[in-house]
Amino acid sequence: MNAEISPQIAAYLAHIAQNKQFSPHTIEAYRRDLQRAQVFFGISQTTLAWDDIAPDQVRVYVMRLSQQGRNGRSIARALSALRSFYRYLMRHGEAKRNPAVGVPAPKSPRRLPEVLDVDRAARLVGMAGDAWMTVRDRAILELLYSSGLRLAELVGMDVQALNRDEGTVRVLGKGRKERVVPVGRLAWEALDAWLSVRATHVPVTEGALFVTRQGGRLRARAIQLRVAHWGRTQGLSVGVYPHMLRHSCASHVLESSGDLRAVQELLGHAHLTTTQIYTHLDYQHLAKVYDLAHPRAKRGK
Repeated sequence: MNAEISPQIAAYLAHIAQNKQFSPHTIEAYRRDLQRAQVFFGISQTTLAWDDIAPDQVRVYVMRLSQQGRNGRSIARALSALRSFYRYLMRHGEAKRNPAVGVPAPKSPRRLPEVLDVDRAARLVGMAGDAWMTVRDRAILELLYSSGLRLAELVGMDVQALNRDEGTVRVLGKGRKERVVPVGRLAWEALDAWLSVRATHVPVTEGALFVTRQGGRLRARAIQLRVAHWGRTQGLSVGVYPHMLRHSCASHVLESSGDLRAVQELLGHAHLTTTQIYTHLDYQHLAKVYDLAHPRAKRGK
């Protein structure tokens, strides 16, 4: 795709970068999806405007993506980007309708989130050492696992978001929606240790909770690399990434409490159906326990 993105796409991407708590990875994925749609519809090669696109053209676009081997999940994201983009165009008077509304993506098997079991999660966050970076990274891992945070939420967090008296942290989630989530005892211990170290390295004008060695806000890619590093260092057999800790937190809370609504509130999901994916993990765990424990579970095998 060599075509230069249209001014409307550029404005939309600037809008979500400034006003939405989307990760840089998501914004880049939206850019690719919208640029691909622009090329397919011929926006840059003809006199067509975005307002000229009809639902039938979007359906043909979906069919073409499927023929190119894109899976249902990828096509659903492309449609989501297109719908969101058209909502932006409509608000700014550049489109009269949203042609992507009602166009379905092909069905694909629902992929269960990857999680660490309790023992491996404890091994990951239990790394030893009192070096400056180790203390910081331990606090990062503990907070991700304790409170089920998104990576973008952790990156944007300031020291003032912490409330030690109430044992909570204030989080700015997707759509700039604010929520307050609990922080566990061990996570607070790691945060207290980090705040003591941080005070000797960071100027008082810097509000970011997690910072680099130079004193600036720690970025998403750096956190991803540090989480992966500690997964390898702690001897875990799977590649570890920040969202895996969010999934693990949700799965372990649901497994212990059975309270799906509480997990929804903890994670900041707008819809309960999004949270229900973790019930499948619970059933999967139950099936494994049953197969191992029940004397007649494996009959016929």
